[in-house]
Amino acid sequence: MRISGFQKMTLLDFPGKVAATVFTYGCNLRCPFCHNASLVVGKNDVTFTEDEILSYLSKRQGLLDGVCITGGEPLLQAGITDFIKKIKELGYAVKLDTNGCYPEKLKEVVNAGLVDYVAMDIKNCPEKYAETVGIKDFDFSPIKESIEFLIGSGLDFEFRTTIVKELHTVEDIKSLALTIKGAKKYFLQNFVDSGDIIGEGLTAHDRSVLEQMQLAAQDVVGNVEIRGI
Repeated sequence: MRISGFQKMTLLDFPGKVAATVFTYGCNLRCPFCHNASLVVGKNDVTFTEDEILSYLSKRQGLLDGVCITGGEPLLQAGITDFIKKIKELGYAVKLDTNGCYPEKLKEVVNAGLVDYVAMDIKNCPEKYAETVGIKDFDFSPIKESIEFLIGSGLDFEFRTTIVKELHTVEDIKSLALTIKGAKKYFLQNFVDSGDIIGEGLTAHDRSVLEQMQLAAQDVVGNVEIRGI
């Protein structure tokens, strides 16, 4: 495991849980709006060892409810399955954040009962995915496979999209919603410049535009909420 960050307690990252958050290093995408650029393209890639994380968690049993594993892209990690198993053995619920590019690994950890909640980023409508993730000729099919798997899995999950003025229109979100038809929860997250992003010149939409996107998506996905405003 290549772990670049560790938040010892959060009330925000894992719905309904008091949790710790583990940030893994590395990602296969280069989204210009990524708010954790140092985890994707930074040089200081390892800050915590797996044993350090597990030691801390063993001392917080009964005080914390869960662990959120985010990144970067956690499913890039060769040791991710064994790492989650060790966390589960300590009695914690596990939330996994993923970009959906590794459906076979996602199926492995979910079908093994190692994950309690998944938050999957849907970057844009299929037609604009390559542009949005910063990868020329990006293959959308793994994303589609992950979407279909989660919708049929019975697992508690959410889809979410970070909305950037320069990349997303109301029509894009309407098209995107069709790809996640059947999902129970979809969140539109307004872009915030963390000061640690990959691209430049990116801005947020006004609330009125996000509300238009919300209405457009609700025609297909019932529960659509706005975050970040």
